[in-house]
Amino acid sequence: MKSRYFIFVVSLLFTWISFLSGCATIYSKPEFRGRIIDTETNEPIEEAVAVVLYKKRPLIGGPAGVSSHVFHAKETLTDSNGEFRIPAYWSVLLFTEDTGVRFIFYKPGHMTDYGPIKISHTLIESYFSAGKIGEEMEIEGGTFEQGNYVKWKGPLGIVELKRVSAEKAMPPGGIPADYGAKELPLLYEAINEDRKNRGLKGQVK
Repeated sequence: MKSRYFIFVVSLLFTWISFLSGCATIYSKPEFRGRIIDTETNEPIEEAVAVVLYKKRPLIGGPAGVSSHVFHAKETLTDSNGEFRIPAYWSVLLFTEDTGVRFIFYKPGHMTDYGPIKISHTLIESYFSAGKIGEEMEIEGGTFEQGNYVKWKGPLGIVELKRVSAEKAMPPGGIPADYGAKELPLLYEAINEDRKNRGLKGQVK
């Protein structure tokens, strides 16, 4: 009797592990690196904030369909050369799939950038990881079969921020509602510095 019970438990456990394995994927992103420069002078911008938002979506959607959401974030500041590096990241996803990343680049007194508009979303990860910062390379992504194949050639990892007056300054958009100063302290510190520079009272958290 005990032998049959043991076999049943082992079989059930094996079935459950097999089921989870079939619904589990590895979410893996490389180290992202780049250089943030001033649009007009091409000079490096020190202590600009670089943010990466990691996204996923459920394999099965609800009544409103399947939508992506941010489940992790990393941030850093640029050095004296305007360069940033954000370490590689990986996670195990259960019943969800990878939907890429989103970037936010911000410095008080400048317009926010979300990655060069000349770069297809399909190539944005390669743009910040395929080669050395500023190196001219050809990158490609997508497939002919799915009709989304694209390629681009040029210097990698360069982000340009345009200076703006206090009257035209705006905080970054696209920050997830549940990501505040606790999750993104560098970004919120920069946002509050900008508010102070514009004479606005109070801080956002």
